[in-house]
Amino acid sequence: MPMIYFAAPSLWPEYEVALPAALAEAGIEAKVVTEVPEPGLVDYIVYAPSAPLQDFTPFTRTKAVLSLWAGVERIVGNATLTQPLCRMVDPSLTEGMVEWVVGHTLRHHLGMDRHIVNPSHVWNPVCPPLARERPVTILGMGALGRACAEALRALNFPVTGWSRTPKPGCLHGEDGLEAALRSAEIVVTLLPKTPETENLLNARTIGFLPRGAVIINPGRGALIDDAALLSALDAGHVGHATLDVFRVEPLPAEHPYWSHPRVTVTPHIAADTRASSAARVIVENIRRGEAGEPFVNLVDRSRGY
Repeated sequence: MPMIYFAAPSLWPEYEVALPAALAEAGIEAKVVTEVPEPGLVDYIVYAPSAPLQDFTPFTRTKAVLSLWAGVERIVGNATLTQPLCRMVDPSLTEGMVEWVVGHTLRHHLGMDRHIVNPSHVWNPVCPPLARERPVTILGMGALGRACAEALRALNFPVTGWSRTPKPGCLHGEDGLEAALRSAEIVVTLLPKTPETENLLNARTIGFLPRGAVIINPGRGALIDDAALLSALDAGHVGHATLDVFRVEPLPAEHPYWSHPRVTVTPHIAADTRASSAARVIVENIRRGEAGEPFVNLVDRSRGY
């Protein structure tokens, strides 16, 4: 019977029922503990990077560390972590991200704000272009980027995808980034935070965008150079920025994003893992580990995700 250490105390109330239920559904008998009697007896660690556990050295028998977060930048560099690390790819997280991205893309495409916030009662019967006339670029074509691209294409938006490394059907690299940005009226950032992606949108690359373009960032706060974005917003080069993620969270009350008239702040709600579906993802990797099969969503340490 494998021992599973649930090492994310603040999240345990969400998983106290869901994880045992998923194990039972998979026919796996396991002992789930929230305190470790002996680290050398633990087979799997269910983990959140914000958890107190930071030293993985004593867990000599552990077959995998199974993260409850999609992002692993806060753990991937931990030198004591020698066990396989799997990140969370949760179907409900993907669904939530698609809904948020599509909703905010349509908001800016249709110009909803001028009707929703119209204290002067201005009658302005200007129709927006059709979706097929509004180019969208998605930076980051992993699972979330691909799902958002498919949903937007289904609404007839012409979508250009960009990836840091070559992938079928999308642009990549430095030259590809310039081309992807120059064609975009709306840009969605869905990249992980790595040394290569930090400040990807900076004064130079933001300058590639057509005047008035919209930036939507549900990816990572560090993808954007904040000072460069604020400058571009002040100059009117960027028409609006809808931001869900930030370098410091919660976003400090004095941060200029809060008061800028062309910035929308949402409190890191674009996507979230739901315990019921995330527990099944965790259990599938436990099943694989016990069966000697390859883990899914295994992190490539060299790439950082």
